[in-house]
Amino acid sequence: MTIESKTEQSGAFRQVLHAGTHTFHADVAPALGGQDSAPGPHEYFDASLAACKALTATWYAKKHGIALERVETHVERDDSRERQGFYSLRVKLAFHGALSAEDKQRLYAAVAQCPVHKLMTSTEVEIVTEPLEVSSAG
Repeated sequence: MTIESKTEQSGAFRQVLHAGTHTFHADVAPALGGQDSAPGPHEYFDASLAACKALTATWYAKKHGIALERVETHVERDDSRERQGFYSLRVKLAFHGALSAEDKQRLYAAVAQCPVHKLMTSTEVEIVTEPLEVSSAG
């Protein structure tokens, strides 16, 4: 899948992003010159982990017949040492439904294996930045 991002208004920070049929926006805080009109890149990074853990729990519960009704995920960020190479995310989860202690234990084990968690912690990611070929009409 390709994600596309374009500056929405000349000279502004706000971006309009397209991922398949979905459209969303990104911006930065006023302290950085933006309008804080949408989440910033760090919020999307953190949110991807929250969503992945919730979706993984839901998928696992459906696959294994666990009576999970809904999931709450809270992600707290400590980026105070990001420039030194340390970025900390604390994930808190609540599983709702008629769940036994064993069900909850199985769900916690499943969410520990969510794809985004693995991507963030155990995968080498290569990023290549290059010019985008645009048509003369673009």
